[in-house]
Amino acid sequence: MINDRVLRIVTKMAIDERNFRSTYYEKVGFKSVEEKRSLEILLKEKPLDLSKLKQFCLRFGVPAAHRNLVWKLLLEILPLQEKCHEYVTEQRKEEYSNLLHALNVLRITNNIPKSQVFVAMWLLQNGKLKFETDYESEKGLFSIIRSMMFHFDYDIDIYWLAKGFYDFVQKFQCEVPKLIEATHSLLEKEDFKLYKHLSKIEALENLPLESWFDCCFAGTLNDMVLGRIWDKIMGGSYKILVYTTVVILTSMKHKLMRCTNLDCVIENVNNISEELAEMIVNKTVELWQQQGSPLTVYDKPKP
Repeated sequence: MINDRVLRIVTKMAIDERNFRSTYYEKVGFKSVEEKRSLEILLKEKPLDLSKLKQFCLRFGVPAAHRNLVWKLLLEILPLQEKCHEYVTEQRKEEYSNLLHALNVLRITNNIPKSQVFVAMWLLQNGKLKFETDYESEKGLFSIIRSMMFHFDYDIDIYWLAKGFYDFVQKFQCEVPKLIEATHSLLEKEDFKLYKHLSKIEALENLPLESWFDCCFAGTLNDMVLGRIWDKIMGGSYKILVYTTVVILTSMKHKLMRCTNLDCVIENVNNISEELAEMIVNKTVELWQQQGSPLTVYDKPKP
């Protein structure tokens, strides 16, 4: 029989070995090796467990190779029953083709970029299409589409994922006033000096938070790293956008403290480098986890 002391030592050795492996993988560029294996196990379950997939997204980042499938499952573009995937995929293709054909007949697709075609398809599908539509009026959707075009290659995937994500985000719009209030409170807590300065120059109350939340920072943060924030949103935490906003502002403090008006603040936020964006995403996830990320209880969108 192994006594308790030996058992504790063996257990500790196993944990230390796992931690050593994780640290080693991270140093040599394989940070997500173990997470990837865990996700692949989840994706083999029959039927797939949506709750477990959400938990995974909240705890880890989704590997790029699996984002297409995982996001489709979370956004209910595909059902949890794998045997139905082929049929549903064909139905999505057919509906996409019908929408595109309708736009071609109406000659709406002439001389407009693909991103605007996708917006027109969404408007048509939602009964909002007009002949004199400004396709960039749906700025949140337009920005999300452009980011999805970075992540995925196939037009059908881009459309359905952008549509699904934008429709999902719209369910949280009733919560935006509370999120704006939470953003102000968190900034005051994290950096009182910056908070006071932005208030003094009347920038804090006029930040375009509604627009940022509407597109989930598409077009503001580099697409390469933005997917990690979207993983958390699709996992169920729209509130991570509060932390994203605060980290963006505090990470640019040295520039923002020199600003004397809102335009200066917006200009700096709109010119975040790829390197700074990566640091912002890392800090966002860290702060979000430290302050009680919803790993068991999801944000509840409006039905």
